[in-house]
Amino acid sequence: MQKYGKTLNYGRFFPIFFNFAYKFNEIKMKYYAVNFKIACEDLLMQICRDLLADMAADVGFESFEDTEDGVVGYVQTELFHSRLLDEGISSFPVEGVKIEYEVTKAESQDWNEAWEQEGFDPIIIDGRCIIYDARKQGDTQLSKHIAPLRIAIEARMAFGTGTHETTRMIVAKLLDLPIEGKRVLDCGCGTGILSIVASKLGAKSVVAYDIDEWSVENTQHNASINGVNNISVLQGDSSVLSHVSGMFDFVLANINRNILLADMKVFVELIHTHGTLIISGFYEEDVPILSSHAETLGLKLISVDVQNNWSCCVLTKEA
Repeated sequence: MQKYGKTLNYGRFFPIFFNFAYKFNEIKMKYYAVNFKIACEDLLMQICRDLLADMAADVGFESFEDTEDGVVGYVQTELFHSRLLDEGISSFPVEGVKIEYEVTKAESQDWNEAWEQEGFDPIIIDGRCIIYDARKQGDTQLSKHIAPLRIAIEARMAFGTGTHETTRMIVAKLLDLPIEGKRVLDCGCGTGILSIVASKLGAKSVVAYDIDEWSVENTQHNASINGVNNISVLQGDSSVLSHVSGMFDFVLANINRNILLADMKVFVELIHTHGTLIISGFYEEDVPILSSHAETLGLKLISVDVQNNWSCCVLTKEA
């Protein structure tokens, strides 16, 4: 989309115009809802919405929905910087337009509730791993499946069941990697599915963290029902890693693009030389900026997988 000579890349954030509930289902963070009111000529309103969304995306906003007199933008509370937002508005490229905004906390509720009650059908990855809803299936119902690795998940306000392309791609990568005896870090763990897969593949130990309390509790619960006892779960953003000692052989991060760009330096500092970083949670068009940033931090891009425009990258830390 071309507006005023500037390309608007809506692949950089989830298109909340279509489904606000889906957004909160996929990204398990706390958000501010910022209501922007745009005073301009009627013919310029959509152009101004587009330009404002693009500017706000540059300072950390991820999703937007149109309103009658402007747009509502959603930004993680940890990433909201009013100074940067004010600077962007002050240099808005359309003359005569006035923009005001009001910040409120986005309502916190279980967007997954109806989906959780319905559950999900078993998901088989490469014929080697089956992920199933622990509330719907047991050994009897799964007897027809021969996948050697079985993962039971009860999703409670957290992302990560294998139904999404990003989770499936990372699990598929883990199945092909020498995880046994290695130390693994799971960033933004959600249901804990990646931690549990790594543990069942023989990881020596796993450290997981998530900013949301319910994700921490969900990871602990799912680890328990899978008989996994070597996962340590922390609550917080990447800053909690300052309390973690030692280095990791594998770092997993199924998070959105902006968080990956902000936190990748922290991840790299915790990876052994020749260790591996696996990232997903972003679109194919985001790969160049992520891989370029990774290169400046001493990472080498090894592979890129794409499913329905979602991408997964494997990188290694060079000497």
